[in-house]
Amino acid sequence: MRKYGQHFLVNKGIIDKIADTVIDNMEGSLTEIGPGKGAITQALLERGVNDFTLVEIDPEMVTYLKENLPSYAQVCIKNNDFLKDDLSWLPDGPVTFVSNLPYIDAADILLKVLALPNFQAAVFMFQREQAQRLSAKVESKHYGPLSVIFQASASCRSVCRVSPGSFNPPPKVDSEVLLIKPEGQITFKNQKHKEDFTVLVKAVFAYRRKTVLNALCEVYKKDKELLAKTLQKAGVKISARAEELTPRKYADLASALDGIIF
Repeated sequence: MRKYGQHFLVNKGIIDKIADTVIDNMEGSLTEIGPGKGAITQALLERGVNDFTLVEIDPEMVTYLKENLPSYAQVCIKNNDFLKDDLSWLPDGPVTFVSNLPYIDAADILLKVLALPNFQAAVFMFQREQAQRLSAKVESKHYGPLSVIFQASASCRSVCRVSPGSFNPPPKVDSEVLLIKPEGQITFKNQKHKEDFTVLVKAVFAYRRKTVLNALCEVYKKDKELLAKTLQKAGVKISARAEELTPRKYADLASALDGIIF
C-alpha cells in the first residue's frame, strides 16, 4: 500500500487541529489532495463539512476510501495525479485546499495551488525544514528560491509542529502544518512580470556562490557593463548575492531587465 511513499497521519490531536483550521478559514469549495486512508476527510465529515473533492493518485487508496468512508459522505473522489490534472473541474469562486503533502512533491503542489486565480486558503503539512524555507528571512540559513517565490505571492503561519510518531509508518523528520493565504509582498504588473520574476529567481539562485551580476552573466551571456548598470537602476548592489535580495528587489530587477533579458 506504500508504493507512493505515504506516511499516514494517525495522531487524532493533529488531525483535529487541521480540520478545525480548515473550517475556520474555508471559503468556497474545498479540495483535499492525497487523502490516503481519509483521516482528515473523516474529521471534516464529522464536523459537518460535506460535498467536497478528494484527489488521490493511488488507485488502492481510492478503493479504500470508497469502501470505508461513511455512507452519508457526499465527496467526489478523483483518481488523479494533482500535478498532472488540469483542474478544469474546479468550480468557479473561491477555492480552499487541505493536504498532508507528499514530501517529494510538496513544493510543486504548493506552487500550482498558489497560481490558481481563485485560491483563498490552504492548510498544508510540510516537512519541517521545507516549512522553515517558506517563512525564511533574507540571508538566513533557509532562505532560497522557494522562500522568494512563495513570499511574493502568499503568507503563512504555523498551526502546529508534528513529530514522526504522529504517522504510520513514521518518517525520519519532523513536520509542520501551515495555514497559507494569498497575501504576498508583491503586486505584479501582469502575468509576464510574474513569470519573469520566477525565472530570474531560479536563475540567480542556481549560481548562489556567485554575485547576482556574475550569475546573470553566466546564465544569459549579456554584456556585463550593461547588466551592472541595470542592477544599479533596480537598487541592487553590484556585490550582492542571491540570498541578499528581498522578493521586492527581485521584482524590481525583473522589471529593469525587461527588454534586456526578458
